[in-house]
Amino acid sequence: MRFEDIAWDRWTPRMRATLLFVIRDGAVLLIHKKRGLGAGKINGPGGRLEPGETPRQAAIREVEEELRVTPIEPVEDAGVLQFQFTDGLTIEGYVFRAPGCRGEPSETDEATPLWVPLDRIPYDRMWADDRIWMPELLARRRFHGRFLFDGDRMLGHALRVGAAAAAAGA
Repeated sequence: MRFEDIAWDRWTPRMRATLLFVIRDGAVLLIHKKRGLGAGKINGPGGRLEPGETPRQAAIREVEEELRVTPIEPVEDAGVLQFQFTDGLTIEGYVFRAPGCRGEPSETDEATPLWVPLDRIPYDRMWADDRIWMPELLARRRFHGRFLFDGDRMLGHALRVGAAAAAAGA
């Protein structure tokens, strides 16, 4: 499978999920994921949408469940990520950011919280796509990304930013 061969205009996700990044005082709240897709990697808190939930509601719920904190408003849309895996898995991810949280993050059976300085994000311990779109998140530019993965290995990608991302539906 090649990135160029994917019919993105007809692509539909099997799963819809979220990521929410709390950014305050020059640091971002990340997690060391303990289970599920991406276990062992560093990522933002998030997870699958439940029936009847909006992406924003799911993002807030997931942060509360994974870290026992509540994101502070405004929780802002940042972008959309579409993932095609060679094994057939398809995920559409909605990315959000928040300027802080109520409470102190604590470890759960799903995640260990990590406050990371913005200039020391551990991209080498994250999914390969994160280094492509996360700078846009931190710069507060909307983005729309499409990615092809074979397991953990990224095979191809496209990223639109700003007005191009809005035109793509981000």
